[in-house]
Amino acid sequence: MSDKKQKQQKLKARLPRGFVDRSAADIHATNEMIEKIREVYERYGFDPAETPLFEYTDALGKFLPDSDRPNEGVFSLQDDDDQWMSLRYDLTAPLARHVAENFNEIQLPFRTYRAGYVFRNEKPGPGRFRQFMQFDADTVGASGVQADAEMCMMMADTMEALGVKRGDYVIRVNNRKVLDGVMEAIGLGGEENAGRRLTVLRAIDKLDKFGPEGVKLLLGEGRKDESGDFTKGAGLNAAQIEKVLFFVGIKDYAESAVQLAELVAGTARGGEGVDELNTIGALAASAGYGPDRIKIDPSVVRGLEYYTGPVVEAELTFDVTNEKGEKVVFGSVGGGGRYDGLVSRFMGQPVPATGISIGVSRLMTALKNLGKLGQDEVVAPVLVTVMDGDVESMGRYQRFTQQLRAEGIRAEMYQGNWKKFGNQLKYADRRGCPIAIIQGGDERAQGVVQIKDLIEGKRLSGEIEDNAAWREARVAQETVPEADLVAKVKEILAAQAEDRRRASDA
Repeated sequence: MSDKKQKQQKLKARLPRGFVDRSAADIHATNEMIEKIREVYERYGFDPAETPLFEYTDALGKFLPDSDRPNEGVFSLQDDDDQWMSLRYDLTAPLARHVAENFNEIQLPFRTYRAGYVFRNEKPGPGRFRQFMQFDADTVGASGVQADAEMCMMMADTMEALGVKRGDYVIRVNNRKVLDGVMEAIGLGGEENAGRRLTVLRAIDKLDKFGPEGVKLLLGEGRKDESGDFTKGAGLNAAQIEKVLFFVGIKDYAESAVQLAELVAGTARGGEGVDELNTIGALAASAGYGPDRIKIDPSVVRGLEYYTGPVVEAELTFDVTNEKGEKVVFGSVGGGGRYDGLVSRFMGQPVPATGISIGVSRLMTALKNLGKLGQDEVVAPVLVTVMDGDVESMGRYQRFTQQLRAEGIRAEMYQGNWKKFGNQLKYADRRGCPIAIIQGGDERAQGVVQIKDLIEGKRLSGEIEDNAAWREARVAQETVPEADLVAKVKEILAAQAEDRRRASDA
């Protein structure tokens, strides 16, 4: 009865939906990628900062506690004084809180970068997770549009530092002020139309997904999808829809700039936005960033509501094969923009700010597809085997291991059941260990160790069929004095690295 009860009480190992475990390969690839991004941000003069995973919910800006619990889009809980706290939704709102809280101590303009996980309490799906990593850079306290132009340039440099060649990415730039001008021009200005404006913005944001015809339906009465679900539209008339579609349909900004200026004529914010876009284009061109890298594109909206000026999106333009075997364009891997109101909420005074955010998790998938990430195979540790279990022998094995580590070589002493030596070599094989260090009683008496090249040994056993070829091949096992252990291991590891390089070049 007790056995049956125990079986019933056994826990089921399971992950919450929308969360994933990460393998060693994924972690190494992420670290490699983050270091490349960090190097670019540092080169631009940005310094690191860090904020906690939790913030008071009202500090996140977009989300405020309702009478029950704040559960729209964020994971929330109450602390012991009944205040609502939420896991951060992005890295920008926490930065705004940090700047406001430490305003008198920081130097403006405040140039900082942060990497970390963010959390979305949304329905998970293929490639859509509730926890994912972002890497942000922000400039707080700079109102000039040159700060926005610099963000665009830094994002372009980051793509290239990660191995994405020109032509495989584009940094697209628009301006919320121009969008505001278009809204005002079609009669949707003022607070009373805030809801309809948001519906229009969301419709524009679906341009890549549904195309002009789908957006036209969303701007009008609404759109029914393949499953029959109906999305209510913004209710614009034909003339209003025509103006919006002209705006988002601009392919060559230089050719359409005059018409765009006419569209927003008479709206102060619209004209200001056009001027800022022209300035960003001019600054980028002066610094050598042509439209193949930084492109003015009025279809860029960005979903978050706190943007107040230029908005930017990094898009990968090459095709990838999805899980259905279809060729698709990878699309957006990051973005950002100007958010002059976020810090000001805490300060009661204007505090301009602009920034970019790279979706590390999503971009990592793209870089793997391009073959630009995870190509540097992580070398497994050298295995120091255990032949004898007495304290003196164990001490020698541990000394060998520490000597290797002191020279920067990954190494481990076997920690399992040492009495079955065959299991140690099986362990080394499964682990992918490049070398095994062996010293039994005979070797110890002579002051020598055997060094077994496991990579070469595996190759020889599969390829060599006669003794002559074996004699000409690289030796797979050597006996060397203890004093030469580290030097010989380095020599073998270098030879293995050269073999890998030649194989990758072939």
